[in-house]
Amino acid sequence: MAPEARIKVFLKTSATALCAGAVALSSFSLGAEAARRHYRSHHHHLPELPAAPPRALPYPQLPLPLEIPGAQYLPLAWADVKGWGDDNHLAAYKTFRASCRPINAQTGAPEPKALGASLGEPCRVAKSLELTDDARAKTFFEENFAPLRISRLGEPDGFVTGYYEPVLEGSRTQTDVYNVPVYRRPSNLFVRGYKQDSVSLPNKGPVYRKIGRRKLVPYYDRAEIEDGKIAGRGLEITWLKDPTDLLFAQIQGSARIKFDDGGTVRLNYDAYNGYPYTAVGRILIERGIIPKEEMSMQKIREWMAQTPDGAKELRRQNRSYIFFREVNLSDKEEAVGAQGIPLTAGRSIAVDKSLHVYGTPFFIEGELPIDSERAKTPFHRLMIAQDTGSAIIGPARADLYFGAGQDAGRVSGRLRHAMHFVMLVPKSLDPTTRGARLPVPDPRPSEKIAKLFPQTEPAKDKPPAELQSKSETVAVAGPVPLPVPRPVIEPVQEPRRPVKNRSHRQQ
Repeated sequence: MAPEARIKVFLKTSATALCAGAVALSSFSLGAEAARRHYRSHHHHLPELPAAPPRALPYPQLPLPLEIPGAQYLPLAWADVKGWGDDNHLAAYKTFRASCRPINAQTGAPEPKALGASLGEPCRVAKSLELTDDARAKTFFEENFAPLRISRLGEPDGFVTGYYEPVLEGSRTQTDVYNVPVYRRPSNLFVRGYKQDSVSLPNKGPVYRKIGRRKLVPYYDRAEIEDGKIAGRGLEITWLKDPTDLLFAQIQGSARIKFDDGGTVRLNYDAYNGYPYTAVGRILIERGIIPKEEMSMQKIREWMAQTPDGAKELRRQNRSYIFFREVNLSDKEEAVGAQGIPLTAGRSIAVDKSLHVYGTPFFIEGELPIDSERAKTPFHRLMIAQDTGSAIIGPARADLYFGAGQDAGRVSGRLRHAMHFVMLVPKSLDPTTRGARLPVPDPRPSEKIAKLFPQTEPAKDKPPAELQSKSETVAVAGPVPLPVPRPVIEPVQEPRRPVKNRSHRQQ
């Protein structure tokens, strides 16, 4: 090709690239339709492009179907819930109905959690149903709830432990044998945002004691309280024999204290001193004292009884300290959970109160050492969230309540197991149904159209304030594409001609 022809091709290519750049610029400033008309006016030979359908903007601001921080969940069919048909649904229904009493009595704004006030609807249905048949109870749950497999983000299963109500020997007065005090909540214990005499205080977050009228300092830890910092103030409810008994009563959150005269006092969690709970069992495992596979509450008790000095040091590693209150319950009634109602042995669980709502049913399935320490007993049971605990953290984390006494203590002390969690969500919050109402994004443009109108990231810098108004949107143009690289033109050998003298600097 002659040099003149090559130059013409180059100029034509550059002009085409500049025109495409102008079109790209106009797509930001004039809009897609104006850019299409502008491009068509310069390229009559191209086929007509179909006009884009009108976009429904802005999209409606619909909430996501269900949001639980740090959780992953999967909607299931009831047939996919392993062991669902083998449970005693009537027992679960009675426990759920007990939780509905405070739910039906609630007034005011719902809790800012995933389920919110949605349990009110199935609770209103349950209020009018005096069921005595297991099949009808099963139908009630299937008609009013949707199963949702739930676990912590990135983990396949949930995790369960067990708890119970210890039955301990005690004395109403201090003696040489009974010299370990059980304290009620001190009057100088203070939590921001709560009155000092509030019935319910949080079991997480900082706790202070007042010095004078204004100064606040962290409350005493376990070592300071055991050394007598609050002794002699009339805070003693009762006296126990062994500090290990008190530690385990504090870990469980409740206790029954039996006296020599046959009387009984029932104790329940009332407040804590603001320090996070430290599991003494984990410390023994880390120190190599008790192997992880052998760890149980009974093993901890045995080691503490054999090593009194080590037991004292181990207790103080857990700086958290629980204060109790007396509750008016008969010996036949179970301990009261955080929801304010008596728990049901084998059906009540403690959950993370920051994520879940009391009354939520959870179907928990797997194998647990119920019958013996080495047994693998199938466990598939619908449990109701009625309690909480400072160590119960996460979307699929539960503490299973087994009742009162030594047998319940032996079973619950063996539990530290991964299990499948299925959360029962009220039909009004069914994520499958609600998710279908979320808007679908616009269809992706064809590759040909995308090449004609390249999109670039909008500039992060905001446009000048004088250009902004409530009624208009300022378009920010992207960079104009560079022309096609200049073609390489091979030099042509021509006969040499005489050249006149000229400046060395190129013009």
